[in-house]
Amino acid sequence: MVDFLQESLHLSQRRACGLVGLRTATYRYRSRRPSLEDVRERLRHHAAARPRFGYRRLGVLLDREGHRMNHKKLYRLYKLEHLAVRRRKRKKRVAEPRVTRPPASRPNARWSMDFTADALACGRAFRTLNIVDDFTHECLALEVDVSLPGARVVRVRERLVELHGKPEVIVVDNSPEFADRVLDAWAYEQGVTLAFIRPGKPVENAFVESFNGRFHDECLNMHHFRSVRHARNLIEAWRQDDNEQRPHSSLGNLTPEEFATRHQHVA
Repeated sequence: MVDFLQESLHLSQRRACGLVGLRTATYRYRSRRPSLEDVRERLRHHAAARPRFGYRRLGVLLDREGHRMNHKKLYRLYKLEHLAVRRRKRKKRVAEPRVTRPPASRPNARWSMDFTADALACGRAFRTLNIVDDFTHECLALEVDVSLPGARVVRVRERLVELHGKPEVIVVDNSPEFADRVLDAWAYEQGVTLAFIRPGKPVENAFVESFNGRFHDECLNMHHFRSVRHARNLIEAWRQDDNEQRPHSSLGNLTPEEFATRHQHVA
């Protein structure tokens, strides 16, 4: 209407706005929000880069870029783009009482450690040694090789102690590598407690088991590894991304690195 009055009656913009009862500032306003198509394009981009992320975690990535929106609207866009993560069926298990450990109160209060296994494209098996700080949820190490004996585990721990400091407790299962005399002697000399879970009770090492599931889902299941070196490079890149970029809902959607930095700042 304002444009019509200006063109037909040759009125100024201010005069035309006054005739229709519209403030000039309102007429001149242009939204600074990104277009919906831009948001959808960024949503597709993040979903392609992180195909195992759900809409809430993708929303955190969009929020970091300044694309804030209601979670209901985000979910509608997520469904329109057909980005829903395919759920994997879980086998039903017999219910059993869980033994939970109290949450760690500071970095290095407790580490959790476990092994996972996978295979190269040629069929050769390899293993990974996974070590997680229970407080910051930071993955301290993902050691990859075809064999990881007790002496190798000790060397990895010594390297981590130099980088991060000494833990008070390390939670492990009953794998032969963790029951190795070399590892036991190292723990005794360092004054570190090895807390063994009960046989057949992985839930007692819940922190690292949760990490293992995410590691399988977002890394091991997404790649075909040509060689051990190729596996090391891809797995280390994923570890750094998990620590520095991936929002963790249990940390208020902060990354482990941000959470650790904030804790140090508060302390």
